[in-house]
Amino acid sequence: MRHLLSCADLDESEVLSLLDLAVEMQQVQSRPVKKLPALRGRTIVNIFFEDSTRTRTSFEIAGKWLSADTINVSAKGSSVSKGESLRDTMLTLDAMGADAFVIRHSSSGAASQVAGWVRAHVINAGDGQHEHPTQALLDAYTMRQHFARVANGTSKGPGTGFAGKRIAIVGDLLHSRVVRSNVLLQRILGGDVVLVAPPTLLPTGVEDWGCEVTDDLDAVLPSADIVMMLRVQRERMAGGFFPTEREYTESFGLTPGRLAGLKPTAAICHPGPMNRGVEISPAAADAANSLVLDQVSAGVAVRMSVLYHLLAAEEGAQG
Repeated sequence: MRHLLSCADLDESEVLSLLDLAVEMQQVQSRPVKKLPALRGRTIVNIFFEDSTRTRTSFEIAGKWLSADTINVSAKGSSVSKGESLRDTMLTLDAMGADAFVIRHSSSGAASQVAGWVRAHVINAGDGQHEHPTQALLDAYTMRQHFARVANGTSKGPGTGFAGKRIAIVGDLLHSRVVRSNVLLQRILGGDVVLVAPPTLLPTGVEDWGCEVTDDLDAVLPSADIVMMLRVQRERMAGGFFPTEREYTESFGLTPGRLAGLKPTAAICHPGPMNRGVEISPAAADAANSLVLDQVSAGVAVRMSVLYHLLAAEEGAQG
């Protein structure tokens, strides 16, 4: 694996290898000293042209726990704010000897472009409305651990498969890069994805994604094993996608009433940040079957696994 730009670049064995190693990486979080020497001497540059809390912080922690030298660069504090092009910025950083770039950019396809310019490994941390592959991986990891707890009473070990599992992804699909990556990854893992959204928030061509698509949330919830609520991305909307937030919540929000209608083994996911009271009620966000904080915890473990596969595995192959 040279880069991680899209979930479509992975095959089943690579996905399972990443998820299985993440199980081991998560054990580091419970140690008094959270350090592995695997990436000592390697340099990882996190360059974010969009704001982020979870992704940027978890990548930084992941790199540091693997003993890499981790550097954060934001557009506001770089020469990009002076008019420097993305290409020149990345070539400059590449010339300094970075081993890997973790990049988030507002333009779809930016990470793929960067991968064609630099010698370092590139990890797509979200590009426009295109993809967010590590988010989909941590979502899959969290779901698999949940399925293992339901089946065996414990989340230890590699977890169970996705065959026969129904995963409902609900909300602002139009502006979401998370949904695209999750659909691609579940196609590899065998999960049954159903997309739920108002017609105004459906991406162009969604009928070709190979998923069931509906605007009837109440019909979907009783059969769902996972309900993933997506944030209403106000910052990407010019208006007119739905009448009011209250009406959106009535039709597409995970309200206390809908929470009560989930089957006992179902779980709730949300990639964050959450708009409490809009797409998800406080009762659902904080419910016993909410996996939201599990996803955050999994983010560090999964990103450690990705960094290890890109950098340490390469080192071993060269040796």
